[in-house]
This record gives sequence, structure tokens and C-alpha cells, in this order.
Amino acid sequence: MKPIWIVDDDQSIRWVLEQALARDNIPHKSFSNPNDVLNSLEKEPPQVLISDIRMPRGNGLDLLQHVKASHPNLPVIIMTAFSDLDSAVSSFQGGAFEYLTKPFDTEKAVELIRRAVEQGIRSETDKKELGGIRPEATEIIGKAPAMQEIFRAIGRLAQSHTTVLITGESGVGKELVAHALHKHSPRVKGPFVSLSTSAVPKDLLESELFGHERGAFPGAQTLRRGRLEQADGGTLFIGEIADLPFDLQTRLLRVLTDGHFYRLGGQDPIKVNVRVIASTHQNLEQRVAAGLFREDLMHRLNVIRLRMPSLRERSEDIPVLAKHFMLSCAKAMGVEPKKLSDEVLKEMSAMPFPGNVRQLGNLCHWLIVMTPTNVIGVGDLPTDIVAEASALSAAQQGESASMHTSGKSPSGDWENGLSRLAIKMLQDGDKEVYDALCSRFEKAVLQAALEVTRGRCVETAQRLGIGRNTITRKLQELGIDD
Repeated sequence: MKPIWIVDDDQSIRWVLEQALARDNIPHKSFSNPNDVLNSLEKEPPQVLISDIRMPRGNGLDLLQHVKASHPNLPVIIMTAFSDLDSAVSSFQGGAFEYLTKPFDTEKAVELIRRAVEQGIRSETDKKELGGIRPEATEIIGKAPAMQEIFRAIGRLAQSHTTVLITGESGVGKELVAHALHKHSPRVKGPFVSLSTSAVPKDLLESELFGHERGAFPGAQTLRRGRLEQADGGTLFIGEIADLPFDLQTRLLRVLTDGHFYRLGGQDPIKVNVRVIASTHQNLEQRVAAGLFREDLMHRLNVIRLRMPSLRERSEDIPVLAKHFMLSCAKAMGVEPKKLSDEVLKEMSAMPFPGNVRQLGNLCHWLIVMTPTNVIGVGDLPTDIVAEASALSAAQQGESASMHTSGKSPSGDWENGLSRLAIKMLQDGDKEVYDALCSRFEKAVLQAALEVTRGRCVETAQRLGIGRNTITRKLQELGIDD
């Protein structure tokens, strides 16, 4: 077996990888800079090359470019402590086998190296090189492992025209991911067109999406090209796809199937070449079970599914996100940036932020406008945000405690929590709030009852005071595995 080459200016990283490979009897060789690698590469290439990106005497991405030019089938693993989207996308578009974020688990690193040895690198037809052109910077920020998975996915999809479904709570940045997918795709020179179904009245959605002919309805005095036509040759992002009316779902399915559609009031079919990226904060499987969403359309959209993590799942990103928002807000307003104290950053990192990244951005905007000092302390935080965070934290602690206390009802103030959630959803412009909250309430009650009865549906129905047929139907509608 040929050796594994390790390229890193950090001696401790080289030592850790050397020890891990030695334990598995895997031959290896280490380099402190890319120049020595290029000189040795002419003699005999390694089995796998694993390289850092930023080094004093060279750049790992430049090394990757040279290696792929002369040895296109050599698997290259890029590792870096600077876990940003551009590095991930540049690595994958440059032909890297995988992207490894420091600090890493040595066992996982060795397993990754073994996969690279066994599977080899993808061919040039699967991954085209960028020719040294770096992708433009995006505003997606995140060092958390969950965000690194998103970066990797965007990198892997960089040369794809595949339909993508992005899921996640409101305010997590689903449209930013759609923008990144478009920017790092072969359609980058084409238009990126966005349509939020929840922001357009239902009676206007058909015209917005498909366009209309002159005279198609009262007031239609001119021909209008819909978002599908506007996105021809590029990408159409449909936000909150779950709210699309059923009849328009049928029409969209045809577009995804054969690329044809009719304008409202039109007689001639229109052919478009559009990549569709859709998003939703709702559970499409539950919508399908309830008869509110076409199953065949869900499968058409769900070719690749990316789940954006909530801010609660990536709280380590809150400080860097907050600093970014403080700088960008100050720049947009033309004022001097203000600094967040370490105490404020610690306080913010502990906040639940039910509104996710959007709420964090709004908070930073408020701090730029409303605080008189240049260094913001904990006392400068708005009282309603602090109170909300304390209430949610207390409720979560109460719920957690109740799960470990048999025979006692949840101690959290769930009615107020439900009320706050309803207010937030209404303020965000969510549709069918009542049905959504009722479904979540029913699902929580049914799951709790099934846990008590250990999954016995007949006993569950009896204890809840509902019919056996009703509970069977509810289990199917709510997507609960009995």
C-alpha cells in the first residue's frame, strides 16, 4: 500500500495523524509545506493526500489544484480550522474527496482516509475544476458541525441541476442557502427568482407563478411573465411550498415533469429550463397524510433534502453571527459600529431565540439604533427579549424536570408558551396557524398517551376517551409510528 501524505505546518496536527495511522499500521509520510509535496509528487504519488488550507509557505487549495491537474484520480482530503462556506465549496469544486474541520476526531479522520483509499476520487466528469476562480463570499456564517454539513452539501451540489427541498424553522436562513446553491451552480449566470407563497394572496399566486395573458381577468391590461418565465435558465426559489394551493401544486408538478406550462388565460404551452429549490418550515409528510399536499409533488421536490438547523442547535455560532450583524447593520445605516461586551455575548449565547437567526439580526439592529454607548452591556438588552428568554428557559427546565418525575403533570406554563408561539407565528405571517398548532397539540398528547400505555392503541383510545378508529386515523394524519 502506498503511504498517506499529511501536509500541515502545525507539528501537533501531523503528530496526531501520524500516531492514529501508525496504530492502524497505515504507512504515512508528513510534509510541513506544499512546495515539498509538489517536488515529491513527481517521483511517486501517495495513496491519499490530506492537506491543511492555510499555511505560511503555501495554500492547500492551490496544492489541490496542482494535484488534480497532474493526478486527477488522487483522493485529496482538505482540512482547516477556518470552517467557512467558501473553503468548503472551493474544496469540493476543486475536486476534494472530503472536507475535514479542525478539531477533528482521530478515529473519524482515519475512517475517512480509509474511505478515500477504498472508493477513490470521483472522475473529472463528475467534478469539474474551477480553474482557480474562487466563489464569491456569501452571508452564510457558521462553524457549528450542523452548519458544516450544510456547507458540505452545497459543495457537493455545486455542479448539479438537481431539485432541492430545504426544511427548517422560520428564520433559520433557508433562502440564503438557496442563494448559495444558485451562486455555486452552473446556473450562476442565469437569474435567481424568489417567490414566497405565504407573502402573496392565494388568488394572485397563479398569476405570480405562471403569469397571465392580456385580458385573462378584469384588470389584466397587459401580458405578464410569471416567476417561472423570469427564472428561465436560472433558479426559482419557492418559499413555504407547503402553503401552495392544491390546484397550483398540480400545475407545478407538470412543470417539474416536462418543463411546460400555460400562462393564465393562455392557449400556447411555454417551455422553460428552470431549477426549482423549495423550502418549508412544515412537515410535508404530515401535510400529505392530511390530504393538503400532493404526494407525487413531494417526491418530485424531495430529490435532495437539506435541513437547516435552528439557532438553538448551533448556539456556538451566536457570537460570530451577532458580531456580523452589528457590523453589517452599522454599515447599512452609515454609523460607527458598536461592540458587544463579552458578558452580552455570553448572555445571548444562552438565549433560545425562537425566531432563530432572523430574530438575532433584529436584536442587533435594535441595539445599533437604541443603545447610546459604543460598548453594549447586559443592561442594554431589551427587557422583553430578556424576559422571553427567561420564561422559555424556565418552561424548558420545567418540562425537562417533569419528564423525570413520574405521576406529575408538566410544571412549565405551557398555556403562555403556546400563546407566545401563536403570536410569533401570526407576526411572521404564517398561514393556517390554528390548524398547525392544533396538530402539534394533538401529536404531543397522543405521543404522551402512547408512552404511558407502551404503544397499546386500544388502551390509549380508552384512556383519552376517543374511539379506536379515531386514534388510528390520527396516528396516520400526524405521522406517528405506533
